[in-house]
Amino acid sequence: MKTETVVNVEIELLAAIKKADVSVLEKILHDDLLFNLPDGNTITKEFDLDSYRSGKMKIDSLEASDQIINIIDDTAVVAVTVSLKGTFDNNPVKGVFRYIRVWKQFEDNLKVIAGSCVALQ
Repeated sequence: MKTETVVNVEIELLAAIKKADVSVLEKILHDDLLFNLPDGNTITKEFDLDSYRSGKMKIDSLEASDQIINIIDDTAVVAVTVSLKGTFDNNPVKGVFRYIRVWKQFEDNLKVIAGSCVALQ
């Protein structure tokens, strides 16, 4: 696995989030994904996809910076800062968040198997 490949899937993921592109998210999120939100709740792939499908989650702007990538065998761990503005269930979501995402190589492609996000002050 190359760092360049991971950078590219990260770009693809962020573009899909921005556009609420469920078909791309369906492909790159693992079926057994667990993701911790800043409020401490843990969500699944289905919960995440449903929030985009239903229009509950809307992203107005999203910018990534300070990306660190560690590749360990068939797994990549990505730490990235994301500046985000949008709404969830018509409530404003705005802030700077630090994400950690775990990508694993499967036969067909890389998939996110786990992640977590904390709000930065």
